[in-house]
Amino acid sequence: MKQSNENILGTAPIGKLLVKYSVPAIIGMLVNMLYNVVDRIYIGQIPNVGGLAITGVGITMPITNIITGIGMLVGIGTSASISLALGKGDKRKAEKTLNNGFLLIVIASLLVATLGTLLAPSIVHLFGGSDRTTPFALLYLRPLLIGTICNLCAFGLNHSISSDGSPRVGMFTMIIGATVNIILDPILIFGLDMGIQGAAVATVASQFVAACWVLFYFTKGKKSSIKIKRSELHLHNQTTRGILMIGLAPFCMQLAGSLVQVVSNKALFASGGDMAIGAMAVITSICSIFIIPIFGLNQGAQPIIGYNYGSGRYNRAKKTYLVGLFWCTIILVISTLVIQFIPETLIKMFNNDPELTEIALNGIRVYLIALPIIGVQMATSNYFQAVGKPMKAMIIGLTRQVIFLIPAFIIFSRLWGIKGVWIAGPICDSLAACLSLGVIIHEFKLLDNKSIPDHEV
Repeated sequence: MKQSNENILGTAPIGKLLVKYSVPAIIGMLVNMLYNVVDRIYIGQIPNVGGLAITGVGITMPITNIITGIGMLVGIGTSASISLALGKGDKRKAEKTLNNGFLLIVIASLLVATLGTLLAPSIVHLFGGSDRTTPFALLYLRPLLIGTICNLCAFGLNHSISSDGSPRVGMFTMIIGATVNIILDPILIFGLDMGIQGAAVATVASQFVAACWVLFYFTKGKKSSIKIKRSELHLHNQTTRGILMIGLAPFCMQLAGSLVQVVSNKALFASGGDMAIGAMAVITSICSIFIIPIFGLNQGAQPIIGYNYGSGRYNRAKKTYLVGLFWCTIILVISTLVIQFIPETLIKMFNNDPELTEIALNGIRVYLIALPIIGVQMATSNYFQAVGKPMKAMIIGLTRQVIFLIPAFIIFSRLWGIKGVWIAGPICDSLAACLSLGVIIHEFKLLDNKSIPDHEV
């Protein structure tokens, strides 16, 4: 008899499970990354204004990160709660969680679209927009705000598809959306001469198609074991609270990331002008290419950790973390070598401005030198999310971005100018990794006293 997805999570070899769940997530996220990367590649090549346009995108990044954070707040909170419920054999609770998560996404989307559109000019100025770059930022931002519900439905709910035992379906969500985006980008940006606004419209259109795919899976799809049902679309206080508490950590990390970008933008503008902000946008885009597999590994590990922890198989939960961290580190070491040896090739993918290229070249080798060790922090925070310990996940996630990086940007930029901004990155990465390592070692010592026999690992 064929094993159910839930039973497989508790019995199959960890390495095999990570491949099954992480590879589709990595492929899907790499494809999804093309939303932003392809946008920025095309935007950076717009004749005469590419440098300013990519800087405009850089200014909107804190805002779009907040929207992504809202998607993580509900999406990761929902998927982790579903995994824990299925691990305990409570399918009824898992379905109730899914419906609560969907309703929260609809409410959040309406609030973001309304308030964001009304306040967009003030927000862009607050986040570092100048007279030259604010018009580009607004052209890019407004369509994204209006289409927030497409974004959150497509990628907030997509996490729950993996928790439902169908990681390949979640991968196709990403592939479908990114394919539509890649096709529409050149048509709208250059063919219809919409410029930077065309990139945003293409993104929203592709997210709409992906959202339809996800909603079909959870309403009419034959593979889904839990469904979105009209009769279940009510907010239940305990369920909603559980979703928000687990999702709070990644939301706060995204919010902190946005705050870091605002502080970074202001420090960069003060020491290097508009092009320095554009250089950081390019460096961040390059970093995202290499970080995406790590997010995919963590997303794949989350339902495995959550299910096994929920069912009392603590050794399997721990082993999943360790195997995932090993592969995170291997990927990041290779990524760092690529960045150090061919930085100019990577930078020129995103812009054709000589001034911006020179600034980015001076910064990328220093800012990303500690990339190999950041997997410790990311995997540790993901572990605590998966096992339903949101406060620990949030504290681990915030160490680098809030506790370390914001003060470092402010202090180091005043001492050494733009070089101080670049130096802040590896110093804060190292501090956060050491702290994360200490916390997870302590957690595993506690689990050693609770684990069931190793023959079940």
